[in-house]
Amino acid sequence: MKLAIDHLVIAAPDLESGAEHVANLLGIAPQGGGAHPRMGTHNRVLGLFGGLYLEVIAIDPAAPAPDRPRWFGLDSDLMQQRLRDGPFLAHWAARVERPADLSRWQSQYPDRIAPAIPMDRGALHWRLTVPDDGSLPTWHGEAASAGEGLFPTLIQWDVANHPGISLPRQDLALRRLRGQHPHAELLRQGLAWLGAADLIEIDQTDGPPLLTADIDTPAGIKTLR
Repeated sequence: MKLAIDHLVIAAPDLESGAEHVANLLGIAPQGGGAHPRMGTHNRVLGLFGGLYLEVIAIDPAAPAPDRPRWFGLDSDLMQQRLRDGPFLAHWAARVERPADLSRWQSQYPDRIAPAIPMDRGALHWRLTVPDDGSLPTWHGEAASAGEGLFPTLIQWDVANHPGISLPRQDLALRRLRGQHPHAELLRQGLAWLGAADLIEIDQTDGPPLLTADIDTPAGIKTLR
């Protein structure tokens, strides 16, 4: 399966603080975006060099609560606790390139890949994997699981002009996506099975999981975390 980094996900308590967090580090604020009625969230986006982008996402206070848990673990106590400290790089999404089909792949491995649900925002249509409980995806082994934002959500765009292509490219480029995890080897096994091992570096740590992204900016390398 051919995969590419599609986008980075900054979780934020609100869009304004998330955009400010990105602007303070990278020198430019995400803009545009829109609402996701099915999930009760909204976002702002920022195009990066190389066909990928950055997304700031938050619960939409103007939207009714969805009839299912929100994606990216936004309803979880752990996520809400982390968001009290402000926005942070919470997750990333890997794009499934055609002619492969994400829905067919998921149906072949339902125990390994979360359901691929259809989504839309304006003219954009896509499918992405979201566990039924809304949690961030994980890779399960015999005695442990690994993920916590480091194991990617899978996405497939059903339009040719997806954000990685249509968004204006800013003078910003992802140089390295890196994760630290106490079950690093298990996570590496899962990434290798997906075909995503070359998209992110995973290091062993005795501390909590951490996701970072080194971004090349006009002011030098900046690290999102």
